[in-house]
Amino acid sequence: MTNSNFYQKVYDVVSQIPEGNVTTYGTIAKYLSSPQSSRMVGWALNKSPEDVPAHRVVNRIGMLSGKIHFSGINLMQQLLENEGIIVENNQIIDFENLFWDPKKELN
Repeated sequence: MTNSNFYQKVYDVVSQIPEGNVTTYGTIAKYLSSPQSSRMVGWALNKSPEDVPAHRVVNRIGMLSGKIHFSGINLMQQLLENEGIIVENNQIIDFENLFWDPKKELN
């Protein structure tokens, strides 16, 4: 699979994360049958089109580890908060209840 194919598959999955939910880089990588590719998911999201809700993808413990790739100091947090997600100290509050798993939601 080429990087561009993998990136497009990442975008397709991320585009289906419902507003007010989050998932992780690793969860997306596992869903795409490439469990060792969490970083590659992050690289894909760094180059994602504007209509892909990359702000809904966080690290495995709910931290906003990708926020440096968003323009503006707190844009990632602001986008999440606009969806009703509470963020404190760069961490999603109630992460477990907001977590979206594509294996359970997509076929």
